[in-house]
Amino acid sequence: MSAIITGEAVVLELRPASFAARSLATAIDVVATVVVIIGVSILFSALPLVLDGAATRAIMLATVVTFLVIVPITVETLTRGKSLGKLAMGLRIVRDDGGSIRFRHALIRALLAVLEIYMTLGSVACLVSIFNEKSKRLGDMLAGTYAIRDRVAKVVPLQVSAHPQLSEWAALADLGHLPDTLARRISMYLRQGAAMAPASRLALGVELANEASAFVSPLPAPGTPPEVFLAALMSERRDREFQRLSVAAQRAAEVRDQLLRHGVKN
Repeated sequence: MSAIITGEAVVLELRPASFAARSLATAIDVVATVVVIIGVSILFSALPLVLDGAATRAIMLATVVTFLVIVPITVETLTRGKSLGKLAMGLRIVRDDGGSIRFRHALIRALLAVLEIYMTLGSVACLVSIFNEKSKRLGDMLAGTYAIRDRVAKVVPLQVSAHPQLSEWAALADLGHLPDTLARRISMYLRQGAAMAPASRLALGVELANEASAFVSPLPAPGTPPEVFLAALMSERRDREFQRLSVAAQRAAEVRDQLLRHGVKN
Protein backbone atom coordinates (compact mmCIF):
# COMPACT_ATOMS: atom_id res chain seq x y z
CA MET A 1 0.00 0.00 0.00
CA SER A 2 1.34 3.44 -0.91
CA ALA A 3 0.17 6.63 0.81
CA ILE A 4 -0.12 9.97 -1.02
CA ILE A 5 -0.81 13.27 0.74
CA THR A 6 -2.83 15.66 -1.41
CA GLY A 7 -2.67 19.44 -1.33
CA GLU A 8 -5.64 19.44 1.04
CA ALA A 9 -3.67 17.24 3.49
CA VAL A 10 -5.85 14.22 2.69
CA VAL A 11 -4.06 10.89 2.78
CA LEU A 12 -4.85 8.65 -0.19
CA GLU A 13 -4.01 4.98 0.17
CA LEU A 14 -3.43 3.41 -3.24
CA ARG A 15 -2.53 -0.22 -3.80
CA PRO A 16 0.03 -0.67 -6.61
CA ALA A 17 -0.66 -3.51 -9.00
CA SER A 18 1.53 -6.58 -8.65
CA PHE A 19 3.98 -7.66 -11.31
CA ALA A 20 1.84 -10.69 -12.16
CA ALA A 21 -1.32 -8.61 -12.58
CA ARG A 22 0.42 -6.08 -14.80
CA SER A 23 2.03 -8.82 -16.87
CA LEU A 24 -1.29 -10.56 -17.47
CA ALA A 25 -3.03 -7.29 -18.34
CA THR A 26 -0.25 -6.42 -20.80
CA ALA A 27 -0.42 -9.90 -22.31
CA ILE A 28 -4.16 -9.46 -22.93
CA ASP A 29 -3.56 -6.11 -24.63
CA VAL A 30 -0.73 -7.50 -26.77
CA VAL A 31 -2.71 -10.57 -27.86
CA ALA A 32 -5.74 -8.42 -28.74
CA THR A 33 -3.56 -6.00 -30.74
CA VAL A 34 -1.72 -8.75 -32.61
CA VAL A 35 -4.97 -10.52 -33.47
CA VAL A 36 -6.48 -7.32 -34.89
CA ILE A 37 -3.35 -6.55 -36.93
CA ILE A 38 -3.25 -10.08 -38.32
CA GLY A 39 -6.94 -9.89 -39.15
CA VAL A 40 -6.46 -6.61 -41.04
CA SER A 41 -3.43 -8.06 -42.84
CA ILE A 42 -5.41 -11.07 -44.01
CA LEU A 43 -8.19 -8.79 -45.19
CA PHE A 44 -5.94 -6.64 -47.36
CA SER A 45 -3.88 -9.57 -48.61
CA ALA A 46 -7.11 -11.02 -49.99
CA LEU A 47 -7.49 -7.99 -52.25
CA PRO A 48 -4.37 -8.18 -54.45
CA LEU A 49 -6.24 -7.12 -57.58
CA VAL A 50 -7.65 -3.96 -55.99
CA LEU A 51 -4.41 -2.57 -54.50
CA ASP A 52 -0.85 -2.77 -55.79
CA GLY A 53 2.07 -3.84 -53.63
CA ALA A 54 3.16 -0.35 -52.59
CA ALA A 55 -0.34 0.63 -51.51
CA THR A 56 -0.74 -2.59 -49.56
CA ARG A 57 2.56 -2.03 -47.73
CA ALA A 58 1.60 1.57 -46.93
CA ILE A 59 -1.77 0.46 -45.57
CA MET A 60 -0.12 -2.27 -43.48
CA LEU A 61 2.37 0.22 -42.02
CA ALA A 62 -0.45 2.62 -41.20
CA THR A 63 -2.37 -0.23 -39.59
CA VAL A 64 0.56 -1.23 -37.39
CA VAL A 65 1.16 2.37 -36.28
CA THR A 66 -2.52 2.86 -35.62
CA PHE A 67 -2.96 -0.18 -33.40
CA LEU A 68 0.43 0.01 -31.65
CA VAL A 69 0.46 3.75 -30.93
CA ILE A 70 -2.67 5.71 -31.82
CA VAL A 71 -5.26 3.31 -30.40
CA PRO A 72 -3.49 2.83 -27.00
CA ILE A 73 -3.03 6.58 -26.65
CA THR A 74 -6.68 7.26 -27.46
CA VAL A 75 -8.04 4.53 -25.21
CA GLU A 76 -5.90 5.41 -22.18
CA THR A 77 -6.61 9.12 -22.57
CA LEU A 78 -10.38 8.75 -22.87
CA THR A 79 -10.68 6.11 -20.12
CA ARG A 80 -8.18 7.81 -17.78
CA GLY A 81 -5.75 4.90 -17.66
CA LYS A 82 -7.79 1.89 -18.73
CA SER A 83 -7.34 -0.65 -21.51
CA LEU A 84 -8.82 -4.02 -22.39
CA GLY A 85 -6.30 -5.92 -20.28
CA LYS A 86 -6.45 -3.51 -17.37
CA LEU A 87 -10.23 -3.60 -17.42
CA ALA A 88 -10.14 -7.40 -17.25
CA MET A 89 -7.64 -7.37 -14.36
CA GLY A 90 -9.20 -4.46 -12.48
CA LEU A 91 -6.22 -2.13 -12.92
CA ARG A 92 -5.79 1.53 -13.81
CA ILE A 93 -2.82 3.72 -14.72
CA VAL A 94 -2.48 6.84 -12.56
CA ARG A 95 0.09 9.57 -12.08
CA ASP A 96 2.63 9.33 -9.28
CA ASP A 97 0.53 11.80 -7.29
CA GLY A 98 -2.56 9.61 -7.65
CA GLY A 99 -4.31 11.73 -10.29
CA SER A 100 -5.71 10.66 -13.64
CA ILE A 101 -3.34 10.49 -16.58
CA ARG A 102 -3.59 12.84 -19.56
CA PHE A 103 -2.65 12.72 -23.23
CA ARG A 104 1.07 13.28 -22.73
CA HIS A 105 1.29 10.44 -20.20
CA ALA A 106 -0.48 8.08 -22.58
CA LEU A 107 1.72 9.27 -25.47
CA ILE A 108 4.98 8.56 -23.62
CA ARG A 109 3.75 5.18 -22.43
CA ALA A 110 2.59 4.11 -25.91
CA LEU A 111 5.81 5.20 -27.66
CA LEU A 112 8.01 3.40 -25.13
CA ALA A 113 5.77 0.33 -25.29
CA VAL A 114 6.75 -0.17 -28.93
CA LEU A 115 10.37 -0.56 -27.83
CA GLU A 116 10.15 -2.35 -24.49
CA ILE A 117 7.16 -4.62 -25.23
CA TYR A 118 6.87 -5.27 -28.96
CA MET A 119 10.42 -4.82 -30.32
CA THR A 120 12.06 -6.71 -27.41
CA LEU A 121 9.18 -9.17 -26.86
CA GLY A 122 8.55 -7.71 -23.42
CA SER A 123 11.98 -8.57 -22.02
CA VAL A 124 12.94 -4.98 -21.21
CA ALA A 125 9.60 -4.23 -19.57
CA CYS A 126 9.81 -7.41 -17.47
CA LEU A 127 13.36 -6.75 -16.28
CA VAL A 128 12.60 -3.16 -15.32
CA SER A 129 9.29 -4.04 -13.61
CA ILE A 130 10.79 -6.87 -11.54
CA PHE A 131 13.27 -4.55 -9.85
CA ASN A 132 10.77 -1.75 -9.22
CA GLU A 133 8.62 -1.67 -6.07
CA LYS A 134 5.61 -0.41 -8.04
CA SER A 135 6.21 -2.71 -11.05
CA LYS A 136 6.92 0.27 -13.29
CA ARG A 137 8.24 -0.16 -16.81
CA LEU A 138 10.34 2.39 -18.69
CA GLY A 139 7.26 4.13 -20.05
CA ASP A 140 5.92 4.60 -16.53
CA MET A 141 9.23 5.98 -15.27
CA LEU A 142 9.44 8.59 -18.01
CA ALA A 143 5.74 9.47 -17.85
CA GLY A 144 5.58 9.55 -14.05
CA THR A 145 2.84 6.92 -13.80
CA TYR A 146 2.17 3.50 -12.32
CA ALA A 147 -0.62 0.92 -12.16
CA ILE A 148 -2.96 0.54 -9.20
CA ARG A 149 -5.63 -1.95 -8.28
CA ASP A 150 -8.81 -0.18 -9.27
CA ARG A 151 -11.12 -3.03 -8.29
CA VAL A 152 -10.80 -4.01 -4.62
CA ALA A 153 -13.02 -5.85 -2.20
CA LYS A 154 -15.68 -3.75 -0.54
CA VAL A 155 -14.90 -2.98 3.09
CA VAL A 156 -17.86 -3.73 5.33
CA PRO A 157 -18.28 -1.08 8.06
CA LEU A 158 -17.63 -2.34 11.56
CA GLN A 159 -20.86 -2.84 13.49
CA VAL A 160 -20.33 -3.18 17.25
CA SER A 161 -22.42 -2.42 20.30
CA ALA A 162 -21.84 -2.52 24.03
CA HIS A 163 -23.07 -5.54 25.94
CA PRO A 164 -26.02 -4.59 28.18
CA GLN A 165 -24.05 -5.42 31.34
CA LEU A 166 -21.32 -2.97 30.24
CA SER A 167 -23.55 -0.10 29.15
CA GLU A 168 -23.31 1.69 32.51
CA TRP A 169 -19.55 1.20 32.68
CA ALA A 170 -19.07 2.47 29.11
CA ALA A 171 -21.01 5.66 29.82
CA LEU A 172 -18.71 6.54 32.74
CA ALA A 173 -15.35 5.22 31.51
CA ASP A 174 -12.56 7.59 30.52
CA LEU A 175 -11.21 6.46 27.15
CA GLY A 176 -10.28 9.68 25.43
CA HIS A 177 -6.56 8.85 25.25
CA LEU A 178 -6.91 5.59 23.32
CA PRO A 179 -4.32 5.80 20.47
CA ASP A 180 -5.70 5.72 16.94
CA THR A 181 -3.27 2.96 15.92
CA LEU A 182 -4.49 0.73 18.74
CA ALA A 183 -8.11 1.54 17.88
CA ARG A 184 -7.51 0.46 14.27
CA ARG A 185 -5.97 -2.82 15.43
CA ILE A 186 -8.95 -3.48 17.67
CA SER A 187 -11.35 -2.69 14.80
CA MET A 188 -9.55 -5.13 12.53
CA TYR A 189 -9.68 -7.78 15.24
CA LEU A 190 -13.42 -7.33 15.77
CA ARG A 191 -14.05 -7.36 12.02
CA GLN A 192 -11.88 -10.40 11.19
CA GLY A 193 -11.98 -12.32 14.46
CA ALA A 194 -14.71 -14.67 13.27
CA ALA A 195 -12.36 -16.07 10.62
CA MET A 196 -9.56 -16.81 13.10
CA ALA A 197 -8.86 -20.04 14.93
CA PRO A 198 -10.39 -20.01 18.45
CA ALA A 199 -7.02 -20.18 20.22
CA SER A 200 -5.49 -17.40 18.11
CA ARG A 201 -8.63 -15.31 18.47
CA LEU A 202 -8.53 -15.58 22.27
CA ALA A 203 -4.79 -14.88 22.48
CA LEU A 204 -5.03 -11.78 20.29
CA GLY A 205 -8.11 -10.58 22.18
CA VAL A 206 -6.28 -10.86 25.51
CA GLU A 207 -3.26 -9.02 24.09
CA LEU A 208 -5.36 -6.14 22.73
CA ALA A 209 -7.44 -5.95 25.92
CA ASN A 210 -4.26 -5.67 28.00
CA GLU A 211 -2.94 -2.87 25.76
CA ALA A 212 -6.25 -1.00 25.84
CA SER A 213 -6.50 -1.34 29.65
CA ALA A 214 -3.63 1.11 30.04
CA PHE A 215 -5.75 3.86 28.45
CA VAL A 216 -9.13 3.10 30.05
CA SER A 217 -10.26 4.04 33.53
CA PRO A 218 -11.99 2.50 35.36
CA LEU A 219 -11.73 -1.03 33.97
CA PRO A 220 -14.82 -3.22 33.58
CA ALA A 221 -15.65 -5.86 36.15
CA PRO A 222 -13.12 -8.69 36.52
CA GLY A 223 -13.88 -11.70 34.36
CA THR A 224 -15.24 -9.69 31.44
CA PRO A 225 -14.35 -11.52 28.20
CA PRO A 226 -11.73 -9.61 26.18
CA GLU A 227 -13.86 -9.48 23.04
CA VAL A 228 -16.87 -8.14 24.96
CA PHE A 229 -14.67 -5.48 26.57
CA LEU A 230 -13.16 -4.46 23.23
CA ALA A 231 -16.54 -4.29 21.50
CA ALA A 232 -17.97 -2.08 24.26
CA LEU A 233 -14.85 0.09 24.13
CA MET A 234 -15.07 0.69 20.37
CA SER A 235 -18.84 1.20 20.48
CA GLU A 236 -18.57 3.90 23.14
CA ARG A 237 -15.60 5.52 21.40
CA ARG A 238 -17.59 5.68 18.15
CA ASP A 239 -20.65 7.17 19.86
CA ARG A 240 -18.59 9.82 21.64
CA GLU A 241 -16.76 10.77 18.45
CA PHE A 242 -20.07 11.09 16.60
CA GLN A 243 -21.47 13.27 19.38
CA ARG A 244 -18.35 15.46 19.36
CA LEU A 245 -18.52 15.97 15.61
CA SER A 246 -22.25 16.71 15.79
CA VAL A 247 -21.71 19.38 18.43
CA ALA A 248 -18.84 20.90 16.42
CA ALA A 249 -20.98 21.00 13.27
CA GLN A 250 -23.86 22.60 15.17
CA ARG A 251 -21.58 25.27 16.62
CA ALA A 252 -20.09 25.98 13.21
CA ALA A 253 -23.58 26.38 11.76
CA GLU A 254 -24.55 28.78 14.56
CA VAL A 255 -21.43 30.88 14.00
CA ARG A 256 -22.11 30.94 10.26
CA ASP A 257 -25.70 32.06 10.85
CA GLN A 258 -24.55 34.81 13.19
CA LEU A 259 -22.03 36.06 10.66
CA LEU A 260 -24.66 36.06 7.92
CA ARG A 261 -27.13 37.99 10.10
CA HIS A 262 -24.41 40.45 11.08
CA GLY A 263 -23.49 40.95 7.43
CA VAL A 264 -27.14 41.57 6.48
CA LYS A 265 -27.56 44.17 9.21
CA ASN A 266 -24.45 46.03 8.11
